[in-house]
Amino acid sequence: MFGTYLRRELVNRRKQTVIISIGMALAIGLVILVNSISAGVQGAQASVLQSVYGVGTDITISQAAVAPTAGAAPGAFAFGSGSGATAGGTTTLNQSTLTTSRTETVFDATQLDTVSATSGVSAATATLSLTNMTFSGQLPSQATGTSGTTGGAGGAVGGQAGSSTTQTAPTGGPDGAGGSSFSVDNFTVLGLDPTGASVGPLSAVTLASGRLLTAADVGTDNAVLDSSYATSASLATGGTISIGGTTFTIVGTVSSSGSDSVTASDVYIPLDVAQTLSSNVGKISNIYVTASSSSGVDQLATSLKSALPTATVSTQADLASTVSGSLSTASSLVSNLGTWLSILVLAAAFLIAILFTISGVTRRTREFGTLKAVGWSNRRIVSQVAGESVVQGLIGGAIGIVVGLVGVLVVNIIAPTLSGSAAATSAATGPGGGGAGGGFGAAAKAVASTTVTLQAPVTLGIILIAVGLAVLGGLLAGAIGGWRAARLRPAEALRSVG
Repeated sequence: MFGTYLRRELVNRRKQTVIISIGMALAIGLVILVNSISAGVQGAQASVLQSVYGVGTDITISQAAVAPTAGAAPGAFAFGSGSGATAGGTTTLNQSTLTTSRTETVFDATQLDTVSATSGVSAATATLSLTNMTFSGQLPSQATGTSGTTGGAGGAVGGQAGSSTTQTAPTGGPDGAGGSSFSVDNFTVLGLDPTGASVGPLSAVTLASGRLLTAADVGTDNAVLDSSYATSASLATGGTISIGGTTFTIVGTVSSSGSDSVTASDVYIPLDVAQTLSSNVGKISNIYVTASSSSGVDQLATSLKSALPTATVSTQADLASTVSGSLSTASSLVSNLGTWLSILVLAAAFLIAILFTISGVTRRTREFGTLKAVGWSNRRIVSQVAGESVVQGLIGGAIGIVVGLVGVLVVNIIAPTLSGSAAATSAATGPGGGGAGGGFGAAAKAVASTTVTLQAPVTLGIILIAVGLAVLGGLLAGAIGGWRAARLRPAEALRSVG
């Protein structure tokens, strides 16, 4: 009886059914499209972050940067009496220094033990982010050498106090005008535990040549280079590279496993060696953590914040906000405009369904009054109206799923490209400016602008959400319309006859 009556009413009221179904279909289709694009943007952000923080890294731990103490000049060069080789009135100098970035704060490596012992941690490893700066050039053998100046044998570079001895002004120099000629070359160095490659930056690379660092490399002067940096610096596997004044053997090169061209650092060396060369024994700058369960990341982050109250604990969601470029713009657009547009359209569809259902109930006053007169209970009438509305919602939901899937298919065929980048360390510029190859500041190592192809995935969860919204819309309209119908009295039907 219920099914027969339901089918008859849907057929007899085609216009109402079509309008409600179309409104619901557009809303459901938009919800599916927005959710799919949002998932695609999140996936694109994750691929950019993996290049810097590594595949499977759920949480990163660092310390907030602190202002340098008075008189401190990280990365400075100091040349005392007898530095360099002097010939023909010119002193040739070449010096390397390996320091932490001015925006990086190192902390005790024992905090790694605290992290590893925390419940919910599957794997954890520590790194030390450094910058190697090499000063090379020719200076006049006689120059005014005061504190904080580039002078001769008693000068200093980068703000490091040198000899206060005043010497006569130069009469000439390599540039023929009484000046000096020098250059500063910067590249980033990452000290890491060779046994912890399953998590952290090296988990996101592909071996280009040679081999990766292994447990046997602990304590050795072996290095792995980013392939892009190796090419630009004319270096190759089997060759050597000077880091902090020490010669390292290049045992391999790596490239990004993603679509970007560079990895998290220019050079990778064993953590213990990096700590010794940079005078940071027992110190680290970052900890990378993999959670035992993806659903327990937030709880683990809370536990780590309690265990390390002075540390900065960041999840992938927190790190996603650091991604810049058109990828960031797309994320904001989907999160704000797309979400609110979906809500508004969905609310409009629900309102249309409710209004048309109430209107239909009003036109059926005689019908419902008569049914109540012949013995139909209020509950049965409400169920009848609600059933009709739910079916109309499901029809709209089914059409909406098709519309949404077609929209997702169109997006995937077009495959729009987005650019994004994420910095592994922050830049700190000094007197001469920052950036690679210039000035005395610590150069930042960032993922170069990465082009990511947006792919909008469709998951079972999105389909279930769409079906749930369709049922919800039908129930709302049916409940309100049924309540209106239940209030009718049999006498109203009798008065409307004739």
